[in-house]
Amino acid sequence: MIEIKNVTKQFQNETAIDYKDITFETGKSYMLLGASGCGKSTLLNMIAGILAPTQGSVIIDGVNMTEKSQKEKDKFRIRHVGYIFQDFKLIEDMSVMDNINILRLEGVDTAGASKLLEVLDIADKKNAKVKHLSGGQKQRVAIARALVKSPDIILADEPTGNLNFAIGEQVIKELIHVSEGKTLIAVTHDDRLAQYFDVVVDMNDMTGDRRDLNSKEKEGV
Repeated sequence: MIEIKNVTKQFQNETAIDYKDITFETGKSYMLLGASGCGKSTLLNMIAGILAPTQGSVIIDGVNMTEKSQKEKDKFRIRHVGYIFQDFKLIEDMSVMDNINILRLEGVDTAGASKLLEVLDIADKKNAKVKHLSGGQKQRVAIARALVKSPDIILADEPTGNLNFAIGEQVIKELIHVSEGKTLIAVTHDDRLAQYFDVVVDMNDMTGDRRDLNSKEKEGV
């Protein structure tokens, strides 16, 4: 279970995002829906431990991750979080399997990679270089790489953003299928995909943008 409590994230441009408290239950799929800039990706990055809240807590299975060192957060993410990035973060000149097996450098067992590629219908591309794949195929590789370590938490940032709706819809179906029993949190702006998720969270209602108080004081606001 993931709990977001009293969280605010302040940025260097003196804006901040306040988040309402929310709980993500284990074994459910969540869709974070909302306009660009409303804090969806920032929330994923705070859950992953890539960003730290300016105030408030991110609590995972009863452990306040906000109190952990960056090294401890990174170790937790490697072991327990599968992150599917919007820009894939694949190495274009390496093969599909090499992009997955590179996780062995972090101590990840990638023995299940071939099975995942079969489930995602790209087993025939395992020896192909990533640069020769379509956008949908690259997305499936990114999903396989995120799931090969059997993470407890799966975070997906705009997993269909670079795909047409038909391919994106299929990717979402496959992602939810292979995420069964885990906590899946996916960011998207396409409300047509809402039907496939257990819970849809409208982030426009969950956050509020504001100016930094110190900045307001300087401006006499």
